[in-house]
Amino acid sequence: MSMKSSYLFAILIFALVYGSLNFYIGWHLWGILQAWVPLSLSWVYWTIFWLVALSYIIGRVGTAILPGRLSTHLTVLGSYWLAGMYYLVIILLLVDLIGFLDHRFGFLPEPLTNLVAMGVTLLTLGILVYGSWNAHHPRITGYSLEIPKKAGDLNELRIVAVSDVHLGPIVHNGRLRQMVDMVNSLEPDLVLLVGDIIDENIKPFLEQKMPETLRLLSPKYGAYAVLGNHEYMGGHVDETIRHLEEAGVKVLRDAWVLMADSFYVVGRDEVMSRYTGRSPRMPLSQMLAGCDHTKPIIMMDHQPIDLNEADRSGVDLQVSGHTHLGQLFPNQLVTDRLFENDYGYLKKENLQVIVSSGYGTWGPPIRIGNTPEIVYIKVKFTGSRG
Repeated sequence: MSMKSSYLFAILIFALVYGSLNFYIGWHLWGILQAWVPLSLSWVYWTIFWLVALSYIIGRVGTAILPGRLSTHLTVLGSYWLAGMYYLVIILLLVDLIGFLDHRFGFLPEPLTNLVAMGVTLLTLGILVYGSWNAHHPRITGYSLEIPKKAGDLNELRIVAVSDVHLGPIVHNGRLRQMVDMVNSLEPDLVLLVGDIIDENIKPFLEQKMPETLRLLSPKYGAYAVLGNHEYMGGHVDETIRHLEEAGVKVLRDAWVLMADSFYVVGRDEVMSRYTGRSPRMPLSQMLAGCDHTKPIIMMDHQPIDLNEADRSGVDLQVSGHTHLGQLFPNQLVTDRLFENDYGYLKKENLQVIVSSGYGTWGPPIRIGNTPEIVYIKVKFTGSRG
């Protein structure tokens, strides 16, 4: 099968699955509304329903042709629908299962059965309202750890790490300014932006003058970043790097920097780079061959992968993101299986790993079962290993 045929086949499968799930939801919702809406208005219902259900796709695909901010409004509407769709499918499947069992065994009283429709509606709305509030209230998560190496004259280093900001039409400049203010309030020595800084489309990042906001970061040793999968998915990698560096954020792609002759900051290229025509990322042992391994090595890698390689190569601290801790419960059951460490702190021989749940959101601007965060790491250099 050719690449073009594979691509078309994938689109067809997606359309069938997405369309079927939405029809399942729409059919149930229409069954609820029939008690109040005349059957003659069913075409109005289905027109509105499919407009909402397809709004995210229309908004993303129609960026270049839709007038004004219509594309942005449709994308935001569709983002909320994606979360609603996710939980409606789960809830309605449970309702149908209970209904099937009740039909077989008759254990539910009739009045309770009649309240199910209202319960589904209120539960879904409650999830969306709470999840939206939660996604807009980031916290600061602190870690204190030791690296048993000498770092020149430094005894301590204060690092602030932020991953998965997903700047765009949803995580807008106001949210970015909130993030910058929170970061600066911690008075960090070093700021690390651990990938997925921009949510694919760089246009909102430039239109809202977000580089000017990033320029307000003021760490002692500077701000450094790595690329995430979404920068590569957006297809504007070189432009993204240029604008980030103009904003005072140095992007590291399989590269390292020696800071104050005391410690190293290392940035790995995103593993997805291999699918965009770029060579696979450099083996870590080769990349670090020129480093003085008696000094602390602090590394950013967007995805929390290749931890054994990092440990073997002498990395002391790895900071990652990407997982969002599932973003929507119960997705963390999946991320827990996919990654050795999908959130928080892990000690692995001489390697210490911190994985953040991220600051922003992808798709639905909603978080359930996790909290957006800025990570504050206080590192002490004890000098016993070198």
